[in-house]
Amino acid sequence: MNFLNNAWYVAAWDDEVKPGELFARTLLNESVLFFRDKAGKVQAIHNRCPHRFAPLSMGKLCGSHVQCAYHGLEFDGSGACIRNPHGEGAIPRAAKVRSYPVAEKYSVIWIWMGDAVAADEALIPDFGCMDPSRAYVAKRYLHARANYVLESDNILDLSHIQYLHPGTLGSSDVSRAITRVEQQGDTVWSYRQTVAEIMPDFLYAAMGIPHGTSVDRWIDVRWDAPANMLLIAGAVPTGRPRAEGRETPLPHLFTPETETTTHYWFSFPIPREMGELGEQIAEQQVSALNLPFSTEDLPMLEAQQRMIGDADFWSLKPILLPGDAAAVRARRVLDKLIADEQAAQISMSVVQG
Repeated sequence: MNFLNNAWYVAAWDDEVKPGELFARTLLNESVLFFRDKAGKVQAIHNRCPHRFAPLSMGKLCGSHVQCAYHGLEFDGSGACIRNPHGEGAIPRAAKVRSYPVAEKYSVIWIWMGDAVAADEALIPDFGCMDPSRAYVAKRYLHARANYVLESDNILDLSHIQYLHPGTLGSSDVSRAITRVEQQGDTVWSYRQTVAEIMPDFLYAAMGIPHGTSVDRWIDVRWDAPANMLLIAGAVPTGRPRAEGRETPLPHLFTPETETTTHYWFSFPIPREMGELGEQIAEQQVSALNLPFSTEDLPMLEAQQRMIGDADFWSLKPILLPGDAAAVRARRVLDKLIADEQAAQISMSVVQG
């Protein structure tokens, strides 16, 4: 599996990296160590000490420096060794580790795994719905033993909810949904609209509509490479204009851990002006969503991965159904971005060689 390196990936929720603590996570097959310096700014460096290759995450945080637990070398957020406690204290020229650009935005810690010079925070997709100054964000995390693009496919093709989630998210009306796909630059949109649907019970509370009411429901999904997705769900009593409905943004954020495992963050943000009641609603709703995600989606995706094994997805010649259109479009965009990045790297190598 080839990853897109020059892109912003989610590394953690903002509250996963706590002051005074070290936090390690594998991303794109690389072990990365996160910590906050004395000013509270998140730093990210490679988790392997260059001396005897001990994980720096076993060490301790000394102010804004990480001290290796094995021999005491200390590294700052730039990856430079700033203290050698042995002998006369001379620091070997090669005593440094890779550092990664990071940004803390939208309740999330983002990381750029590619060329640091190309890391532009303006390229982070808009998840303003999770701005902590304006929203309370009920957060959840899942670890999936499945490839991250399978996770994207799952959200972009929601025709599965009729069959995989019949008692929680889907209904018998989903197969009759009106669908369309749009591409804006490298962003892919999937639009799904049901008409005269009877929804599962818990969705009526989320939409603020009396139970059993016939509704027109929409689920719009925005995909940005590599796998950052915003699902927008809403409903109105059948025949009423969409503007009268309650619309909820539901971020779904995926980052590959390895070729066959994925980090999955999802949330239910709610405006802060709703106060404590809003926080209770957000936590109730995200917990309700966690149930089908963890007990229905996750087992299916992991079973898919086991059946695919190490094979290339397209080499298996999957048959395609109408609901696959958005997922296929996103895969094609991602494949092209990776191919273009690799071609540029080869070209640069030739020039430098």
